[in-house]
Amino acid sequence: MKNLSPTLLTPLLILGTLVCFLVSLCTGTADIAVGKGIADSLHGVVSVESLIVTDVRLPRTLLALFIGGTLGLAGAALQGLLRNPLAEPGIIGVSNGAALGAVVVFYFGFSALGWYMLPLGGLLGAAISVLCLSLLVPRNSNVLTLILAGIAINAIGSALIALALNFAPSPYAMQEIVYWLLGSVTNRSLHDVAIALPFMVFGWLMMLYCGRFLDALTLGEDTANSLGFKVQRLRWVLVAGVAASIGAAVSVSGNIGFVGLVVPHILRPLVGYSPRRLLGVSFWGGSILLLLADITVQLLSHGGEMKLGVVTALVGGPFFLYLILRTRNYWS
Repeated sequence: MKNLSPTLLTPLLILGTLVCFLVSLCTGTADIAVGKGIADSLHGVVSVESLIVTDVRLPRTLLALFIGGTLGLAGAALQGLLRNPLAEPGIIGVSNGAALGAVVVFYFGFSALGWYMLPLGGLLGAAISVLCLSLLVPRNSNVLTLILAGIAINAIGSALIALALNFAPSPYAMQEIVYWLLGSVTNRSLHDVAIALPFMVFGWLMMLYCGRFLDALTLGEDTANSLGFKVQRLRWVLVAGVAASIGAAVSVSGNIGFVGLVVPHILRPLVGYSPRRLLGVSFWGGSILLLLADITVQLLSHGGEMKLGVVTALVGGPFFLYLILRTRNYWS
């Protein structure tokens, strides 16, 4: 397949993201004039259309865009760091840590204190996961130790979430926890966007900063060191960036899987297998994928809404099996 320059591919992906963004704003159960709603919002006019657009559809669409971009970017960054095409953002344990933090908020009823408790609980859980990761993995350790520590943190997080479900104080609390864990951007507000976005932007910048390092890492750690890159320090900069952005994303949406796995694989052949060139395009590719998935959720939901994480799993699961089979055939 012919390689495309990111300077050509990126504008196409941005255009695709913009189209999906507008389609998402126009999609919903209420049949309204979206243009009128946007105009009323810009002029400060309170109307049914403006309330639906600004309070219901805009937060949902913005979160799908930002979270999809975060998952795509983090997946590309971790696949470059670990030099493993099957790596995805949850491999270092941050996703389950953030999910556990949110589950604790649900379990003890802290969510009744205010809208901010759930995202703050998720962010705190992600921070604790990173702290545990830094304590388990020595500074001069190799990538295998990082992966094994992430698997251990993931397992502990999953066990504690299952324990919380097992001892849920009521069936309603258990149902609320399960629904949240399935992943969704429904019933979110601009407050959720405001609390998560700074952490996501911080993570994006850190991952993009490591782009040249990831290119050097394809030649091996010794070569990267000889080229002047401080491998151990930059590895932790990248891990911190992934943790900040993924922790913020999970704290407001729950677990949404497979986006970080699928998107880099789709776009990698188009940019010449360069990790640095893959980062930016994976952000926009992830945004498009999650916006399309959320549009699908809105179109297919009648009565009870299908969860966003279910749709991405239905797409990503078969794709993951395809990758495994392709890898097996390559080595056989």
